[in-house]
Amino acid sequence: MTASTHWIATACMQSVLERGGNAFDAATAGAFVLHVVEPHLNGPGGDMTAILATAADPTPVVVMGQGSAPAGASIAHYRAEGLTAVPGTGALAAAVPLAVDAWLLVLQEKGTWELEDVLAYAIDCAEQGHPVLARVSAQIETVAQTFTEHWPSSAALWMPDGAAPEPGQLIRNPEYAAVLRDLVAAGAGHGAGIGADGAGGSELPDGRELPSEPELPGGREARIAAARERWRAGPVAQAIAEFVRTPHRHSDGADHAGVMTLEDLAAAEAHVDTAATANFRGWTVAKTGAWGQGPALLEALGILDGCEDTQLDPSTERGAHTILEALKLALADRDVHYGDTDGGVDLEQLLSPEYLSGRRALIAENASHEFRPGALGDGPSALPPLLTDDEFAQCTGEAVDHGSSGEPTVRPTGEARGDTCHLDAVDRWGNIISATPSGGWLQSSPAIPGLGFCLGTRLQMMWLDETLPSALRPGRRPRTTLTPTLVLRDGEAVLACGSPGGDQQDQWQLLFLLRVLVGGLELQQAIDAPALHTLSMPGSFWPRTWSPGRAVVEDRLGEEVIAGLEARGHEVVRAGDWSLGRLSCVMRDPDTGMLRAAANSRGAQGYAAGR
Repeated sequence: MTASTHWIATACMQSVLERGGNAFDAATAGAFVLHVVEPHLNGPGGDMTAILATAADPTPVVVMGQGSAPAGASIAHYRAEGLTAVPGTGALAAAVPLAVDAWLLVLQEKGTWELEDVLAYAIDCAEQGHPVLARVSAQIETVAQTFTEHWPSSAALWMPDGAAPEPGQLIRNPEYAAVLRDLVAAGAGHGAGIGADGAGGSELPDGRELPSEPELPGGREARIAAARERWRAGPVAQAIAEFVRTPHRHSDGADHAGVMTLEDLAAAEAHVDTAATANFRGWTVAKTGAWGQGPALLEALGILDGCEDTQLDPSTERGAHTILEALKLALADRDVHYGDTDGGVDLEQLLSPEYLSGRRALIAENASHEFRPGALGDGPSALPPLLTDDEFAQCTGEAVDHGSSGEPTVRPTGEARGDTCHLDAVDRWGNIISATPSGGWLQSSPAIPGLGFCLGTRLQMMWLDETLPSALRPGRRPRTTLTPTLVLRDGEAVLACGSPGGDQQDQWQLLFLLRVLVGGLELQQAIDAPALHTLSMPGSFWPRTWSPGRAVVEDRLGEEVIAGLEARGHEVVRAGDWSLGRLSCVMRDPDTGMLRAAANSRGAQGYAAGR
């Protein structure tokens, strides 16, 4: 079974499984396709995190593809540039790109296919074209003036005819196809060279062939390792390092040069981390560590684990209220304690019954409008800036548009309330993976000439305040929002799920898990059920405001429930009937081998497939 946020990626993943590949071959193929078909939501210059388990070893592990801050990305340097916050666009907002290396690591260590076969799908989509999403066209149209006036390389890539492409129009990205062909050629022992006519590898869907000799010793794994090295230190890295040295327009309205160097890129290597886990109603839920936001879901589940089942239905007034209040508490801990620090976060204390009981006791009958982190370790931690939407509007004269579709709200200058894409795969043997690729959106920074993509903006999640655990520090990872989920039962991995949505990712996944694990809904029923989330926490993306007590809900939640939430003091924003959440998932019953999958129906874009 496969599922993702775009039907083409799902179809390609399913093709891999049908041809005998495993879940990791399929996921890698789908991820590179997503670079091509969802360029407004992810790209090779971005990040990814994944959680997987193999049929041989069901212990969940995290694939750490979240890049860190470059060596030159110090608070002192950014302040010297006149900045009070990390910009929302431009190379100064970019973490070292790690998504491609992370996917190649998955393929190298867990897959079975050759790189040339896995990348053939993305190469075909990039060279032959794919129908552009209406949302992509709209994003390009929104930032067209910035492209034209300040980022000419982006205009050349995304507006070759001087205007945004029409929805459904076939668009191509031959430059990125050449990058992928170069990686294939590097694995075969020689580089075809980016910008060449595309020779390199085995037969592709268009009938051309890539040279297959001379081969490196060591077989498939060595060939993929050579491609990884080519990515980190070859022509792609050289082009990035050279390009960012030229000052270009950032979201603060000034021109800055980036600080990323060839040394930063060469040293950036994905690796596997231990997953953070917690038990809930007899299930084990696995997430990233607290260098990302993953444990916020574990804390929310831990808080709710002490509640009766009747309090955990998101479609009721009591359930929606209880869930929103638990999320506020978990996200407050996220924003005060999480980060890539030397000591790390004491998850044993954070997820302990005593701590969770104390947090649960804070849930009252009425909505809280306070920011209430708990105390961990030796004492209270510094608070992040708490700027409300109204205060931001007074300071800047601009209103905050939180959006409602689960895709980013983008300004003409490119700043976005970030979003991403997601994919899941499970195969006949029981290998399973949940992955959330993101960053490197087409509106993030100028496209790098010859590469067909740009750098990401993940460093905007870091503060220019040394007292905060998520402060900008060279070599440290931003506290990413990328948060895939794996669920186990009796030690066996049974469910992989995730969602785009920035700060809403774990919020929407919480609703899904409660409906499946407690409510007993089928996967598609749980995804399709009315969604909601809180904005009562500092946002992870520009402009990093918060909305005390505000809850965003789908109108389908019902007049009675919405009126009840308002009576409890929630400031309810209606988002329309089908607007929130973009989950996908796959599931496997270890006893029978039965596979299931589901994907988001909102927007008619996500898709699940299998047999």
